[in-house]
Formats: sequence, C-alpha cells, structure tokens
Amino acid sequence: MTLQLVRDGTSFGTVGERCGFFLADLARRLAAARQDGSPQARRWPDPDDRFPDSAGTKDPELFAFRYRDRGDLASTGELRCTLRTTAYWIAAQPGKEGGGSWRLARRAVVEAWGAGGRGVRAVLTSGELAGFLSDLLREAERAGASYRELTMGASTGSTRR
Repeated sequence: MTLQLVRDGTSFGTVGERCGFFLADLARRLAAARQDGSPQARRWPDPDDRFPDSAGTKDPELFAFRYRDRGDLASTGELRCTLRTTAYWIAAQPGKEGGGSWRLARRAVVEAWGAGGRGVRAVLTSGELAGFLSDLLREAERAGASYRELTMGASTGSTRR
C-alpha cells in the first residue's frame, strides 16, 4: 500500500510504500489499548485518551511515512503521527469545595507535509485515530490489499498474528 496525500483536491505527496502492515498493526494495538481492562485503562479512564504503549519516550511517534522510495527527494511528502500528552485546568464548579483540578489528555497529532513545504495537522482522540485507520485499511481492501488476518482480533483486543 502507498498513500497519496491530497489537499483541497490537489496531490501534494506520495508516502509509505508497503505501509499497510504497520497501519494494520497499529489499528490492532490501538483497539486493544482502548478496551476496558487493558493496561492503558488503569491509567486513562477515558477511552479517548488510551493509545498503545511505546518504548518509553514522552511523546512517541506512532508512525512516520516519508517519501515513497529511497531514490525520491526527501521533500516529496511526509505523513506522521505522534502522541502528545497535555494538561489543562478544570475550574471548580460554583458551590463546590476545592479550587479545581488538572486533567491530563492524550491525543494523536497527525501531520502531512507536501513537496512544496506546506502541511496540515489534525489532533485526534484515540477513537478518531481508530476511525482514520479503519477507513485507510477499508480503502486498501477495496483496492485489493487486505490486512484482515492481522486486524481480525482488533475488536476483541486479542493478539492474533
């Protein structure tokens, strides 16, 4: 599978040759992380904050697809997704004791960059990222590339390979 990046109907890059396996694996791991009872559920009560664990980095990269072939110029396109954890203050409600509290939220930041140096960014919950990955994999299947064997256990959180 190769992804064609399009913005406002205009192609601006091609990335990720043979990236389907990595996207399907991420979809499977993301579905498992979102399940109640997952290790992530103990730390993140809101399923939209649950993402697969990584190798211990603060803001891990969930995927990064750059130019299509080694011979391509590095500026022909990039699609990457990093995980960010942010804190925001929730003010105390009137009439309640306490001065408010901090809330941590985890979000996926998906960035796409084109050959002309312009890019777009989207901030997604884990549910929105799961939908994005599902749409990509469904489109790949319509084009003849199926990753069903890898993702079959995604809805149950199993690790079938």
